[in-house]
Amino acid sequence: VPVIRERHRHRYEVNPAYHKAIVAAGLQFSGVSPDGRLAEIVELPGHPFFMGSQFHPEFRSRPNRPHPMFQGLIQAALLRASDREPVPDAARA
Repeated sequence: VPVIRERHRHRYEVNPAYHKAIVAAGLQFSGVSPDGRLAEIVELPGHPFFMGSQFHPEFRSRPNRPHPMFQGLIQAALLRASDREPVPDAARA
């Protein structure tokens, strides 16, 4: 299992008492604290891009080197945009 370290500052957590119910409802905890108790990243499997994090990806982003989470969001948006019909110019005004 790969170990990824991210910087975060927060005082709020997903209550571990609700982890099983959240997973049963379809969300996946794809990142947890080193001791496995606290949810750090949550995703919705099968969704083009549904992801939440307790860490701050902006802390590691640079203009020429964005955090992988931002890259994933942009890639998902571009893919979705390429699957949609263009909006006529009259509808934009």
